[in-house]
Amino acid sequence: MKRKIYDKLLKWKQLRGGESAVLINGARRVGKSYIAREFARREYRSHIIIDFNKTSAKITELFDLYLDDLDTFFVYLSALTHTTLYRRESVIVFDEVQLYPRARAAIKYLVEDGRYDYIETGSLMSIKKNVENIVIPSEEEEMLLHPMDFEEFLWAMGDETLMPLIASNYERRQPLGQLMHRRAMDLLRQYIIVGGMPQAVQKYVDTRDFAQVDYAKRQILKLYRNDIHKFAAGYQAKVTNVFDTIPSQLQQHEKKFQLKALQQDARMRDYETSFFWLADAMIVNMAYNTTAPNIGLGLNEDSATLKCYMADTGLLLSHAFSENDIPSENLYAKILTDKLEFNSGMIVENLVAQMLRAAGHRLFFFSKYDKDDAAERMEIDFLIAKSRITSRHNISIIEVKSTTRYTITSLQKCIAKYGQHIDMSYVLHSGDLSERNGIVYLPLYMTPLL
Repeated sequence: MKRKIYDKLLKWKQLRGGESAVLINGARRVGKSYIAREFARREYRSHIIIDFNKTSAKITELFDLYLDDLDTFFVYLSALTHTTLYRRESVIVFDEVQLYPRARAAIKYLVEDGRYDYIETGSLMSIKKNVENIVIPSEEEEMLLHPMDFEEFLWAMGDETLMPLIASNYERRQPLGQLMHRRAMDLLRQYIIVGGMPQAVQKYVDTRDFAQVDYAKRQILKLYRNDIHKFAAGYQAKVTNVFDTIPSQLQQHEKKFQLKALQQDARMRDYETSFFWLADAMIVNMAYNTTAPNIGLGLNEDSATLKCYMADTGLLLSHAFSENDIPSENLYAKILTDKLEFNSGMIVENLVAQMLRAAGHRLFFFSKYDKDDAAERMEIDFLIAKSRITSRHNISIIEVKSTTRYTITSLQKCIAKYGQHIDMSYVLHSGDLSERNGIVYLPLYMTPLL
């Protein structure tokens, strides 16, 4: 699978020259080990993979015995792995490094030594038990690996021309036209169903069978559940409760997470660790309410008011419907033909959250309620900041629409009240690109370009 992070790794190798290690952080089964191994195989004269899921005690002992004598450390490591190491031409990969924090702490000394490059892969990298009694090395650069984005999905499908065309039309503010718009939406609906987990994408590429794709996704969800029970020590029940209610929470009109659905009189302080655990595992994407749509989205963050999206929309679909609820073939057929009868808003909004997050945006929304003044009541799905801050007009506001019939009342209220802060106003919908009254209407597949 062709992934964009490969080019980031290549840039790291060329620019850093061994002055830092790189940590590829991401959810389980998102492709971390695959990309690290492929990069090591293709870009270095030799490489060693230390998989802490299955490595021998003889290798882990090296970190305890010889970190103060790296000459001996490398002699033994080379001998135990039957691999010759070449100065500045070899890389050592610490796979699933969270399982052996001592190796992560050793990065400081290995990078200072400067002989070789180092790549770490891991999940749950900030969970207390995975950082206990170690100093996180400052020599470590983190790269987040999200599920495959829409363009990576297109690459897997053998299409390398559609996204450049979409990007070109986005820059020129021109619609794709009926034929190409229909093709892009058809492929986007397939992406919604399959999602971006490499196993599911590969299964779809190989078989074009949604039943087999669904099985692959359910196996990943099963793995996530097992991880919760294994690693969320002391609060497994709360993490499971949050995880299980994500689909029903997203089906609500405003989609804000309602803690009372978990437990009567529940408070955020009782569940904040559960949200953190799921976010750290990169199973979910968290969006927080900002109390004012201006330059400081993070400064105005209301962390007690949040939305909890699945990190992968394909997994959300399989998570939302058990095998006994809706036959997958019937559900997927309705998505493909745009005839979904239930609240499709949760799917489309989750997709936009996934796309924005993969493009590097933090997720914020704006929710304001005033029982006495209707003009003050508004819900804006997403807000993003410009990359370059100016004195005015730094925030773009985004409304997401899943149907062809909709109103944009909240967007208009927000423009009227906060226009001095707003750079662009977008409506993301299933139609082609257009502009009316200062609002840009974009097809959903252009979301990654914002």
